Amino acid sequence: MAHVQVANGVRSSLYVGDLHPSLNETQLFQLFSQIGQLISVRVCRDLSSGRSLGYGYVNFSNPQDASRAMNVLNFRVVNGKPIRIMYSNRDPSIRKSGTANIFIKNLDKGIDCKALHETFSSFGNILSCKIATDVWGHSKGYGFVQFESEEAAQCAIDKLNGMLFNDKQVFIGPFVRKEKRKFNNVYVKNFSPTLNEDDLTNIFGEYGSITSVVVMRDQKGKSKGFGFVNFEDADDAARAVDGLNGKTFDEKEWYVGKAQKKGVREMELKEKFEHKNERVNQYVNPMYPLCAPGVGQQLYYGAMIPPQSGFGFGFGFGYNQQLLRARTGLVQQNGQPPLMHPPQMSTAEQQRRLVGNKLYPLVEQLEHKNAAKVTGMLLEMDHTQLLHLLNSPHALKAKVAEAIDVLRNDNLLVS
Repeated sequence: MAHVQVANGVRSSLYVGDLHPSLNETQLFQLFSQIGQLISVRVCRDLSSGRSLGYGYVNFSNPQDASRAMNVLNFRVVNGKPIRIMYSNRDPSIRKSGTANIFIKNLDKGIDCKALHETFSSFGNILSCKIATDVWGHSKGYGFVQFESEEAAQCAIDKLNGMLFNDKQVFIGPFVRKEKRKFNNVYVKNFSPTLNEDDLTNIFGEYGSITSVVVMRDQKGKSKGFGFVNFEDADDAARAVDGLNGKTFDEKEWYVGKAQKKGVREMELKEKFEHKNERVNQYVNPMYPLCAPGVGQQLYYGAMIPPQSGFGFGFGFGYNQQLLRARTGLVQQNGQPPLMHPPQMSTAEQQRRLVGNKLYPLVEQLEHKNAAKVTGMLLEMDHTQLLHLLNSPHALKAKVAEAIDVLRNDNLLVS
């Protein structure tokens, strides 16, 4: 049986997602302290604007209270949005691996996360349950459930795939990560305006049989410098991407990749932005105090909670004062700024920083107030794409516009 290994301490720590932008640490504390004694609460925020990223962490003093909070408060509507709770796990490899994760599609729009959780919980312990929603919070008709074991996930697939949920037949199968999904349609951009469909057919035809080719043109018939090539076989499409992406033709470096709808590209950009912030937040590590902590004393992410009934220690300053400081960064036990020890950068990270230093002033010219945030989002792109942005003002302008749309939809835009 393949179980997700979770450290004992993490069983007392909860991830709280789908938070309304207005929900703060005080509300989070008031909600979860009804269940049991807390060590800390934190709403994760954008480092430059201070705005909520829509998720946070709650640390209980014992795992029993954490478990009860999961059962009692999961999907509770707070500030107009149902919150989503699961055990916190700082190891991203579990989430990224897709272990015991299933995909459900063709869901009735009336089915919410709570109903989905109740339906699948009979098959085993659920680590995460989520329904994809648009910017207005409406269901997109598909969702994901990650179990603790592969056996539970497979049992749910075997029993429920093809069943009717609210009179709609659903498809349930193993979740396949984006990078492993096959595709036939290839997107190519930054080619010479003199290139036509025949030229693309000759170049891409070396990788396999092609069913269609199109060069996108303006109203006057002039090439826009990008187009699409559809292969008969998905393996040929993948080989074409590997073989042609980053290649130079007519002194222009091509970008070749999987063709995606604009909405999908925006969602991926949003996910990369959120993951980047999550990784950055991980570097704001619990800090070590200047002197040894007292019995039972711990330093956690975000706000530290003052002594409660049953606690035999304190932190030396008031709760409200601490919450105020938590918005601007961590503080140590004595209220002094923590000693930061930045991790050593790899060669790739150093290279990305150099690109970022060149990219930032270009972005700042297009979007002054949100330059740092947008640059961080763009730096999640492939290196070849970044080089293309540095050399193509038109491509950079388009990508900056996409990033601004994502920030605006998430209420993270500094106006």
